[in-house]
Amino acid sequence: MKKIGIIILQIGLLWFLNELGFFLVEAFHLPIPGNVLGMVILFVLLMTGVVSLKWVEEASSFLIKHLAFFFIPIAVGLMNFGALFIQNGIFLVVVIIGSAALGIYITGKVSQVLAEKKEGATNDRTRHSA
Repeated sequence: MKKIGIIILQIGLLWFLNELGFFLVEAFHLPIPGNVLGMVILFVLLMTGVVSLKWVEEASSFLIKHLAFFFIPIAVGLMNFGALFIQNGIFLVVVIIGSAALGIYITGKVSQVLAEKKEGATNDRTRHSA
């Protein structure tokens, strides 16, 4: 029962940060989605240590574990657009495959650059300590 209470409090914190993002977007007419700003705020708070990972870890794990359930309403909503898919299906498939390929390519390149940077830093430390 205690674990459920902790998860509820942590979800409340995550929800508050999400709502804060929406509020800031509305108040300052920012050109980004409120939920993205909420995630950026959470990221900054975690990186600066203002919010400890322990404060959101249980709820985050719970939400990720049940992530598939969040896509059910989206999938059901897509059923209303059958005519659009029939008319533009090939174009949509090309866009989806192209964007996925581009995302994979960029992620791979960034990972390689970061791995090389980390390897270089490790080599520098090894040289300096010898």
